[in-house]
Amino acid sequence: MKIGYARVSTEDQNLDLQIEALTEAGCDRIITDQAQSGTTVAQSRTGFAEALELLGQGDHLVVWKLDRVGRSIADLVHLLKLFGERGIEFRSLTDGIDTTTAGGRLVFHIMGALAEFERDLIQERTKAGLRAAKKRGKRLGRPPALTPAQIAHARQAIEAKRETVSGMAEILGVNRSTIQRALAAGT
Repeated sequence: MKIGYARVSTEDQNLDLQIEALTEAGCDRIITDQAQSGTTVAQSRTGFAEALELLGQGDHLVVWKLDRVGRSIADLVHLLKLFGERGIEFRSLTDGIDTTTAGGRLVFHIMGALAEFERDLIQERTKAGLRAAKKRGKRLGRPPALTPAQIAHARQAIEAKRETVSGMAEILGVNRSTIQRALAAGT
């Protein structure tokens, strides 16, 4: 079975061009999503989810253009991997990707390699940035919930039995465990 999928982002946009191209490509059924953003995860779109349910081993999903399925390379690679695992062939009419051909599979694998390379570069830059920030003495992570003065005040009040841990937590607007960790760290 050959399922066509067409999507537009707003109610004002028209699906006719995509539907015409999918019909010419010989799709047995065409499923659409109207007013569905490309940034929305593909599987959460009603029409796309329906198309996935219909597709099985040896079936074909055909789209007019790759960005009708997803916006980011990572999303596309994830979807194409899912298709491969389920034995679903994929074809993008205007982008020259057709996983039934050697060239289409090559493009698919190149996209996967580029997405992996991009993820690795982002991780490397993030780690390098964190190391550089630490060297500059920058404190990483969430800012502390309590200032040193608040911790000292809480310690004095609790040790003098003027207040309980729970009472100080309420006064300072934090959780009881936050007070306990702050007091334990200062000992």
